[in-house]
Amino acid sequence: MPRLTLYTKPDCCLCDDAAATLARVRDRVPFDLDVVDIGPDPQLQARYGERIPVVLVDGEPAFELEVDEHALEQLLAATGAPT
Repeated sequence: MPRLTLYTKPDCCLCDDAAATLARVRDRVPFDLDVVDIGPDPQLQARYGERIPVVLVDGEPAFELEVDEHALEQLLAATGAPT
């Protein structure tokens, strides 16, 4: 099963939108999800800063700033996720 990581921070409307998109896709295509708040980690803040939300699929960067629902479904299908 694919593993997605969502890098986020509090009070981020783009992060909220990305999380909602991931939830909609997850209703149709199963995947594991890790949500990581970059706030408490200076290294993650330096790495992702203003680029968040950032979504990784199986450790590989897939989306920054916004998540395209259709593109995510296609990407998950390419990983062999059941649809």
